[in-house]
Amino acid sequence: MMLAAELEHVIEQCHQALDEIMKGSGDGYRRVYSRRDDVTLANPFGPPARGWEQVDETLERAASQFRDGATTGFERIVTGVTSELAYIVEIERMQTKLGGRDDITPYALRVTTIFRPEEETWKVVHRHADPITTPRPVESLIQP
Repeated sequence: MMLAAELEHVIEQCHQALDEIMKGSGDGYRRVYSRRDDVTLANPFGPPARGWEQVDETLERAASQFRDGATTGFERIVTGVTSELAYIVEIERMQTKLGGRDDITPYALRVTTIFRPEEETWKVVHRHADPITTPRPVESLIQP
């Protein structure tokens, strides 16, 4: 079984990958993601992507929305590790220029990342990120 210490190294690579996204590059996530057909990515910009090809395209689209940014912190909520899967839930904090804006904007995401052992390391098989980091009223669930 891969140990939690090995997972922490891969999580640090994921944090560095997010920093690269804030600068406009998806290359860091390309290094940590599995290439299998069952991988998924659900980011704040659209519907979930499934399979490496869709995930790669989604990473590229997401990275193109950011520039001149950086991560500013990570708040770990929980870590779980078994011999077959591992997961983390975190609040990620960043600041970046979003879209066509010229000002640096701070923001936070609630993120769940799932890992699986592949090729003697942990690989990301699922990442879900959304901007819900504070309590919201039940009415916020209603779509207009």
